[in-house]
Amino acid sequence: MTDREKAEDIEAEAARWVWRLDRDGHTPEQEAELEAWLARDERRRGAFMKAEAVWTLLDRARDTAPPAWQAAEARRSKRESRRALLAGAGAAIAATVVGGGVLIWREDQFRTGVGEIRRAPLKDGSAVVINTTSAIDVAFRQKQRTIRLKEGEAWFQVAHDVQRPFVVEAGAVRVRAVGTAFSVRRRADGADVLVTEGVVEAWVDGAARAPTRLTAGQNAFIDNSAAVHEAVAAPAVVDRKLEWRYGRIDLAGETLQEAVADFNRYNARKLVIADPGIADERLYGVFNTDGPDAFAAAVRASLGVEIEVRSSEIILGRRRAS
Repeated sequence: MTDREKAEDIEAEAARWVWRLDRDGHTPEQEAELEAWLARDERRRGAFMKAEAVWTLLDRARDTAPPAWQAAEARRSKRESRRALLAGAGAAIAATVVGGGVLIWREDQFRTGVGEIRRAPLKDGSAVVINTTSAIDVAFRQKQRTIRLKEGEAWFQVAHDVQRPFVVEAGAVRVRAVGTAFSVRRRADGADVLVTEGVVEAWVDGAARAPTRLTAGQNAFIDNSAAVHEAVAAPAVVDRKLEWRYGRIDLAGETLQEAVADFNRYNARKLVIADPGIADERLYGVFNTDGPDAFAAAVRASLGVEIEVRSSEIILGRRRAS
């Protein structure tokens, strides 16, 4: 080791060690090589322990995920799924096996495509689940951890650090936490904030209004004018709205128009309501985010309407004559 070795380089190498041990097993040769690497810098052991902790966290999340998520991941082995979320830090926090090599993703940017839901660790021990068609930039500094939600939605499990608050910026809206779990969805006129654990503070940058405190089970929409539209505390509602983390849409009285808008976030083939008269019909049920066909069939059965499946659209048509 030289004096020029940076902390982020140590953490990235620690992450690679965790991946190698999972891939190859704890052989005597691997253990001896690892111990030699750890002994050359006292910082390495701490970095290795942190990488192991994040690996275990992600592993446990997959083991306890509901069947819909497990089914969505059936194309990958458990080990490959973990590799795709390998903890690292600095310039490299995640790796996946591609053609026998290791592809390193930069820590400071995450993007998801249509229908993609990505789970990833952050270098401070936090974790993020990023919804479809979303983009975040990560900037961890000495006095603050900042996430810029450029578009879309993300849920954060925040590692406790009172010296460095964790702040999500979604347009003009700011959401601050120290150690908690919450989601933020950016919209054109503000942001939705849902809290699953702990307490957060939300406000609009530059506004005179004091921050709004939200606790576990609460959710609110903060508009760009600093007005707060807070819903009645209902943990079950928050959990239901966050079913997207497991690849599901949970409808409990949403209108057909709202449900269609939600499904269209996840699929290239869009649902289209041909009859405005059915747009306000309320629906109940749990569906996979990638299952617009199953949803359309349920609409046909429950509302008695015709559907037409096209290459790029699923038309929800008029009611059949009784």
